[in-house]
Order: sequence, then C-alpha cells, then structure tokens
Amino acid sequence: MKKSKLFVMLAVLLSLGLFLAACGGSGDDKKEDEGKTGDAGKSEETDFSAAMVTDIGGVDDKSFNQSAWEGLQAFGKENGLEKGNGFDYAQSNDKSDYMPNLTRLIRDDYKLIFGIGFELKEDIAKVAEQYPDTQFAIVDDVVEQPNVASITFKEHQGSFLVGVAAAKKTTTNKVGFVGGIDSPLINKFESGFIAGVKSVNPDIEVKVQYAESFGAPDKGKIIASNMFNEGFDVIYHASGGTGNGVFNQAKDIKQNDPDRDIWVIGVDRDQHEEGQIGDHNITLTSMVKRVDVAVQDVSNKTMNGESHGGELLEYGLEDDAIAVATTNSDAMTQDIIDAVNEWKEKILNGDVEVPKTREETKAFLEAL
Repeated sequence: MKKSKLFVMLAVLLSLGLFLAACGGSGDDKKEDEGKTGDAGKSEETDFSAAMVTDIGGVDDKSFNQSAWEGLQAFGKENGLEKGNGFDYAQSNDKSDYMPNLTRLIRDDYKLIFGIGFELKEDIAKVAEQYPDTQFAIVDDVVEQPNVASITFKEHQGSFLVGVAAAKKTTTNKVGFVGGIDSPLINKFESGFIAGVKSVNPDIEVKVQYAESFGAPDKGKIIASNMFNEGFDVIYHASGGTGNGVFNQAKDIKQNDPDRDIWVIGVDRDQHEEGQIGDHNITLTSMVKRVDVAVQDVSNKTMNGESHGGELLEYGLEDDAIAVATTNSDAMTQDIIDAVNEWKEKILNGDVEVPKTREETKAFLEAL
C-alpha cells in the first residue's frame, strides 16, 4: 500500500516536472523567436537620416531653398520619417551661419547633409574633409571630395525656353533679367534667356541687372520698378528671395493699372501663386528647376546604399528635371506653348546648343 502511494506520488511529481519543463522550454523558444523577429524587423528599418543647410534666402523663399526642402519632406514622407527625427533643415540668415549649421547637423549624426547653393561650396569642402564618414551633397556646384555628391542642373536649357516665351509675349520688344549674385551659375540663366529671346527676335532689347544678393527683396523691387518704368514689360528673375521684390513691384503696378500688361517669369518652382493679384496673375511662366526631385532622388539612393560621393549628377530637360510652367493658361497661350515645345525638341535633338556663359552667348548671337 505504501509502495503504491509512493509510486503514485512519484508519477505525479514526474508529470509536473515534465509540464514545467515544457512550459519553460516554450517560453524560451518564444523569447528566442521574439529576438529573431525583432532582429529581422530592425534590419528592415534604417537609422538613415538626411538634412539640409539653406542658403540665406531661407527655407520659405518661394524658390530655390523651398524647392529643396519640399524634396526632403517628400523623402521623409515616402519613408515614414518625421521632421527632426529622420530629416530636418538648418536655416542660414548669413554666410557666417553655414559652418555652425553644418557642424550642428554632423553632431546630430545626420548621415547625408545637403548644402543648398554654390555659396556653401567652401564650407562643404572643409567639413567633408574633416568628417570622411559622413555623406554630403552640394547643389549647384562641384566639390571634388570622395564623400560629396555634386548636383547640378542644365538651367540654361530652361532659361532658353522661357526666353522664347518672353519674346513671344512682349509688346514693347523690351525684356529684363534680374539676377541674384553675378556668378557662373546665374550667368547660365542669363545666357540661356538671352539666347532664347534673340532666337525668336534678334531686335528685342534685353536688359540685365544683378542685385548681388539672393535675399534682398527690397533691391529686387527697386530694380523691377526701374525696368518697368523704362518700358520693359517682361522680367525673368533668377534671384531666389530677391525675386519676391520683383513680383511685389509688378503686382503693385497691376493693382494701380489693371489694364497694363506686365509679366514676371518665376524660377526654380512654379511661382504662379506669387503672381496672383485680385482677378489677375502677372506670372507669365516659370523656369521650373526640380531641385526637389534631385534632393529626394539622392536621399533615397544614398539611403539604399548607392553612394554618389565624388560624382557629378546633372539633371536636365531629358530627365524632366527642367521644365516650363504653363499654369497661367490665360497668359501662356497655345501659340507660345507651341513655340516653346518646338525649341525644346531642337535642344533635345541637338540642333541647338544653348550657351552657358557670356562668351558662348556672344558667339551664339553672332551666328544667328
């Protein structure tokens, strides 16, 4: 009897031990599985982050910097990132802000840092050398460093086409160009524009003036006022935030004299909204330079392991990165659009080589 009871107790203890071992083993397996699942999930995620340092025009300049920021925002949205946690920008109000902004973003461990504009070239070159493990990109210039991607555009092509539009639109045969800083980059806009205008009508006068700043709307307004007072009826600006003054002056004139035909050609983004004044819109068209497309593209490629350090990436008409806006259908009539498209095909086919410098422009005009 005692033996029987002892046997039963041993059997119960053995069963209980096996049960506990099974439970314990199951728990360990579960933890191990959870670990594997977590590792797998982590491998699919990324700690990649991208940020940009603006030029002095500011992130809301309605032009160059804003377009770049829109591209970085699109990259963040596409990849489920949030501002300040995956992508961000640093505002520059003066050239002295460039280096502190760059070093702050490096300290915050952003993996890819954009310098927006050729003015940041020197500072990007310095930090790239000091921090070889960080990837950088500069827009609108070239930095020959193994960890810097240089992003450029064929602005002269788009400027040629809005020059065609200006030549078709002017009634005074006088059109103007307002540049930001007199530099090789902005000379590309100037050169292409003049070539486009003169290709349609060599007799049209083109006046060129620089504000020597991308962040001086007051200067832009004064320059535009003088040009409009002298009978120029179409002004193309390539001046960042300075161009806001050009738009404001044109809108002031239009408000006081609604029957007067004056036009502004925007740059970088479609600046149609900037031209709205009551029932009128003084934005003829815009030379759309898709900085946003380039920033988003380079960010995604870098995140996916495609390093473009040391490379020159050039975007043009053939990449749909340069375009002419047709938003203002009342101003950009079909005959103007047809003329623009005709010249666009000539450029793409190689029948027209658009000049990029003043020297090339001179030779181009002599050959007309």
